Amino acid sequence: MFKKLRFGSGRFGGGGVSAVDAPWPPPGLGEARNPWLDPADVRSVAPEPIKPPRNRWWWAKRILAAVFVLFLILLAWLAITAPLSKSLQPIAPPEITLLAADGTPIARSGAVVEEPVVVERLPEHVVQAFLAIEDRRFYSHWGIDPRGLARALWANVSGSSGTQGGSTITQQLAKISFLTPERSLTRKLREMLIAFWLEAWLTKDEILGRYLSNAYFGDNVYGLRAASLHYFDRQPERLKPEQAILLAGLVQAPSRFAPTRNWKGASRRADMVRTAMVNAGFMTREQADALPQPRLDVHERPKLANGTYFADWAMPQARALTEMSHARLELTTTLDSRLQRAAERIVARAGLGKAQVALVAMRPNGEVVAMVGGKSHAQSPFNRATQARRQPGSTFKLFVWLAALEAGMEPSSVVDDSPITTGTYRPRNAGDRYRGVISLEEAFVHSSNVAAVRLFQQVGSEKVIEQATKLGLKGPFTEGDPSLALGSASASLIELTAAFAGVAGNSWPVEPHAFKREEQGWFEWLVDGPDSYSSRVHEQMQDMLRAAVNRGTGRAASLNIPNFGKTGTSQDNRDALFVGYAGDLVVGVWIGNDDNSPMSGIRGGGLPARIWRQFMGEAVRGAVPRRRAAPVAPPEEVDPDPAIDPIIEGEIEAQVGGANVRVTPDGLTISGDVGGAPVAVTVDGNGAQVERRRPEPPAPPGQ
Repeated sequence: MFKKLRFGSGRFGGGGVSAVDAPWPPPGLGEARNPWLDPADVRSVAPEPIKPPRNRWWWAKRILAAVFVLFLILLAWLAITAPLSKSLQPIAPPEITLLAADGTPIARSGAVVEEPVVVERLPEHVVQAFLAIEDRRFYSHWGIDPRGLARALWANVSGSSGTQGGSTITQQLAKISFLTPERSLTRKLREMLIAFWLEAWLTKDEILGRYLSNAYFGDNVYGLRAASLHYFDRQPERLKPEQAILLAGLVQAPSRFAPTRNWKGASRRADMVRTAMVNAGFMTREQADALPQPRLDVHERPKLANGTYFADWAMPQARALTEMSHARLELTTTLDSRLQRAAERIVARAGLGKAQVALVAMRPNGEVVAMVGGKSHAQSPFNRATQARRQPGSTFKLFVWLAALEAGMEPSSVVDDSPITTGTYRPRNAGDRYRGVISLEEAFVHSSNVAAVRLFQQVGSEKVIEQATKLGLKGPFTEGDPSLALGSASASLIELTAAFAGVAGNSWPVEPHAFKREEQGWFEWLVDGPDSYSSRVHEQMQDMLRAAVNRGTGRAASLNIPNFGKTGTSQDNRDALFVGYAGDLVVGVWIGNDDNSPMSGIRGGGLPARIWRQFMGEAVRGAVPRRRAAPVAPPEEVDPDPAIDPIIEGEIEAQVGGANVRVTPDGLTISGDVGGAPVAVTVDGNGAQVERRRPEPPAPPGQ
């Protein structure tokens, strides 16, 4: 009635054959086995394991690993960027004593620092005193003391025993050697990182030795060796226990506990060190109580009058030369004591009124041998020779004429010395004196302003600026400004003097310096040697500089030997200068008011030129001959021009009844006011001379 159903019937069946009876493999499948008939060939697929959830420990391990890698990277960065040698350098500049060329001390500056100490050579009680009060577990920790940090943290939070730092000796060395004194969490972390780095690179004794060699002990004294010599006059290798205890107590607050100023405070601090040594087991209470009070034997360096303009200028150069050193240094400068005394003496008696003065004397190679930066360093340490930038006036004409000579002109070339009647800039000559068409030499000799402006416009401002720049003036200079020809730019006196030194030695640029320098080797000279002018330009410029002194505006500076120079006066007599050279000296003199106000009766060819001449007369042999006495016997029986030895050495000056009296080897000079007019009476080998002086009239810029 019902038909038997079979699997596989229909269009996909096998002609009514059941699936079990169907042939295997089906046609076209090759030798594949029937999984239904061979269960052994059925491969089971293992289920994927269930991953546990990422808990806190999983994250903690990875964070710790990342921190460790970062720590290693930071250590490597420190190894490259923070030189280990810095931990051996003193944290304050060492003491430097400047000497004049003859060995006379002239200035002293800096900290008292001595050679580093070596821990292995120190007595045991010296090391123990510092460890007991500073870092008792120094030899057992690895740069950071967790127990000390925890104790300091608890004390600071609870306020139980005041504020504590918890820093190890290694951290303190890191702080004083590499870091600033700021108080911040960032600095503390950097301090700890550097401490790890120091522990990795140095032994414990090296760390302790460097710390003791850098620590401050008060009285401007740095390092254990300097402190033991300063307070007890003995080397640290010979310190007694009570002396070492006193020094160990100073490092926490050296300025406050310095025993020379606060003996009670230093003694209380020493008692704390004794107790700490007992608690650390370094000595018994009986031994600590038996120690006597140390007796100070303070040895301070003799004081020097550091208040000199030259010393202020030279000391930064000394620091740059020495960099950092533990030893006390004595550096010989180029200063000539005799010339410095002469400069100070001549300036002091110059009769400047309220005006200020500056003088610089140097060799043609730039070695400064004398410097005056004002009338009184004590009243005003501002150095007008190096720091003040004022208008050079007609001394700047040197660069205009050099540019003209370099352009092919000759001293005999002509220039118009008549009034300028066109344009917006119309300078005038001194006294409104004009000479028509004159030579370049005559224009320079008489310091013609109008000729200088015309020459400046003819050669071009860029050529003039080039001359000034290559001879050492720093500017700034304004191109195309005709007033530049008359010295409207600014310059320091030492720059201007160095520029004239470049002309004097025909070697430029000249860099003024306070310490002797090694001469360049032939290879250095060939590659980077100085420049010079052609013999024609140099000789012609020198001839005009000499003529300006001997028969021009600088006649008051004329010497008995070849002399070269140029006067300068800025607008309204605000600056008066004379710069020139003779023998082996180049000297610049400036006079002016600090507030840049006009001066009455002072111009470059007057008082500055006379100061220059007086200084050269004492500095250069034969520059100004001594006065001779008349012969006392018939000429045929004696030297026709005998020299009379001076009765006295040096000078004597005094005030007598309102008059100035000065006695020199040459004679007697009495100066004062008679009827409101200055009068000077000189008595010497030539008899008595009366000189009635008149104030010098003001002059327009250019003289």
